[in-house]
Amino acid sequence: MLNKPNAIDRIGLHVFARYGAVGACRDYRNNISKKEEKKMKLFYSKVVIAQHERGLVLKDKQVVRVLEPGVHKWFAYGESVELIDTRVAKLSNDHVLTLVDSRSVDNVALKDEYFNVIDLSEYEIALVFQRGALREVIKAGERAVFWKDADQLEIIRIDTRAELKVEKSLSNLVARRTGVQGLSDVVFATEVAAKNLGLLFVDGEMIETLSSGLHAFWKLNRSVKVEHMDLRLQSTEVQGQEILTRDKVSLRINLSASFQLVDPVHARLQVNDYQDHLYRQLQFALREAVGTKTLDALLADKEALNSEVFRGVVKQMAELGIKLATVGVKDIILPGEMKEILNHVVATEKAAQANVIKRREETAATRSLLNTAKLMEANPTLLRLKEMETLEKVVEKVEKLNVYDGLEGLLKDTVNLT
Repeated sequence: MLNKPNAIDRIGLHVFARYGAVGACRDYRNNISKKEEKKMKLFYSKVVIAQHERGLVLKDKQVVRVLEPGVHKWFAYGESVELIDTRVAKLSNDHVLTLVDSRSVDNVALKDEYFNVIDLSEYEIALVFQRGALREVIKAGERAVFWKDADQLEIIRIDTRAELKVEKSLSNLVARRTGVQGLSDVVFATEVAAKNLGLLFVDGEMIETLSSGLHAFWKLNRSVKVEHMDLRLQSTEVQGQEILTRDKVSLRINLSASFQLVDPVHARLQVNDYQDHLYRQLQFALREAVGTKTLDALLADKEALNSEVFRGVVKQMAELGIKLATVGVKDIILPGEMKEILNHVVATEKAAQANVIKRREETAATRSLLNTAKLMEANPTLLRLKEMETLEKVVEKVEKLNVYDGLEGLLKDTVNLT
């Protein structure tokens, strides 16, 4: 014998699941005993949704509807509610992602009403702003789902095939913003200093020149590089060149040169490294000039060496768009033994010069004495004056002097006193 069906069996659970309303329960309340009504309340739900929340009503692990903020009561047989905080604009909930992938009419309607789905191609990126700040970068080929009514949410989609340069309104933000995940993977930024020029290369090809300032570019699916060219007067040093002179003396020479870029684009496209090229040309010109001169010639006239090196390089540099301003030999360093020899030569030369000067002075003094003797021979008074002058000098060195026969006797005996 079969048991008598209870009230829920008589009504049919499918009725309550279909209508899902408290009113449906009330219509059948008269046909249900209190005990059966108590059982039925087990399936009766009440949910409070805050202003920053939404409720996902799940049945069979699928979203069937979304609850707005407020108090919700319904007959929830087989249903559950999952609360989602809408202050986090991006959704990672598996049930929502399943809903987004579904093509059923009901799911498409829910998706269009509540969710903003971003599907990006291989050439697109999206910048996610919330409350005026950049929060995230969605990379190419990715999908992201956001609440449509998220607080102050703005999503900017960018097709990098059509845009290489980041527009001015965004360049400062994407170039200087740190801590945003994925931003460095899609943006190349550089700042060209004053008195500099930037050369923009995309996939190895030079595209344009960049003036001073901040520049940002989308580097998705391409290689972006900027080379900085200094337009100011620059200097280069050719250090420690070991070179043989024409008379086979080994020297170490240091050279300095100053130059300026006149046509930076031409200089960069003609040679891979214009500074290294200039260094090599100065090195070759210096070796060629030194090899044709003797040591004495180099030491005697360094300016001639500077001029010869300058003439050997200036024309080639001008053809590359580089203006050579000055070239100068800083140091000529001799080997140790050569230094000793040269020091000895210099010392000998100086000693000989001193000897010549000494002999010249002695000759002049002898000639002066001869002239004085001739004057005294012709003029007795002058001779007397000279004798008195000599006597005065002698007296200064004599402690005691006895004079006899007066001044005349003293003058006559001057020779004896001396």
